[in-house]
Amino acid sequence: MKQKRILIVRPDRIGDVVLSTPIPREIKNQFPDSFVAVLLRKYTQAVYLNNPNVDKILLIDDIPNQSKNFFWNKVKEIRSFKFTHALMLLPNEKINYILFFAGIKKRIGVGTKFYQAITGVKGVSRNKYIPLRHEADYSMDLARVIGVKTNNLSPEIYLTGGERKEIAGIRNDLLNGKKYLIGVHATSGNSAPNWKPAIYADLINKLEINKNVEVVNTDFDVPEEIKQSANIKFINKGSGLRNTILNIAALDLLVSASTGPMHIASALGVKTVSLFCPLTACSPKLWGPLGNENKVLLPPENYCKNNCPGDPKNCDYNGESGISIERVIEEINSLLHFK
Repeated sequence: MKQKRILIVRPDRIGDVVLSTPIPREIKNQFPDSFVAVLLRKYTQAVYLNNPNVDKILLIDDIPNQSKNFFWNKVKEIRSFKFTHALMLLPNEKINYILFFAGIKKRIGVGTKFYQAITGVKGVSRNKYIPLRHEADYSMDLARVIGVKTNNLSPEIYLTGGERKEIAGIRNDLLNGKKYLIGVHATSGNSAPNWKPAIYADLINKLEINKNVEVVNTDFDVPEEIKQSANIKFINKGSGLRNTILNIAALDLLVSASTGPMHIASALGVKTVSLFCPLTACSPKLWGPLGNENKVLLPPENYCKNNCPGDPKNCDYNGESGISIERVIEEINSLLHFK
């Protein structure tokens, strides 16, 4: 049987890339002799470093888009791997044509865009998200088209032995002699409803009352409200993504809205308490953490009925009447088993 040479394409944000990590594992389980590569943005390649199920990481932005030869250089590079299949988890017209001219005969994509139809892409429909399933499950549908049979959707980020030793050192330094290390991530890149930073600052100050707890901030760009109100370390400020992954791996628990670091934490087995919105596009059924111990918090039903602004990105849960600090602390207590 001819070797399957499969390219998984996910030129997207951190969380989306993390949720694609079950696919190469399940492909290798089904087809052990297959060659599997991923095509990513340079920024997110750290998610796939050291992944034993990925034979090659390719980048879509290692050559500047404005370069005269960008398109054909990419075609030439991808063609050299003689891929038999491409799984395009995110519709992208330019990449669609690159893969077409690279000679990949079997290309599977999401939906039925015109440019997909005229280049012979097999479209996989999400059926208007009815019934609503997880993004990782919808993504796995593309692998199912080529014969993968699985419902294992747990994401994974692989760490080397050296990195695990580094993580132990990070944890020891951050704990400062205390028992539990909690990360608080206050931003979400405007991708989901979220508390205002000032509420996160109040949460941090209340968590710090517990003498067994050390709290750190995990934001890349720390909000001013937290800088001014919370006396904690900002462990990811100015960090690259792989260092951020190691810092999150050192935590016992992460508090955040629906955002990339939440998915990183879940893929590392770090416990999470996450703020979510029940609307379909933001639902935990679609975007919730997978594979870890977690608690997902939604606003009370009547709150959304009476206060939903229509655009979930403009919702901040209104503090106490939506998702309160007390509810978050209660769920942290239940996951870490302290009072």
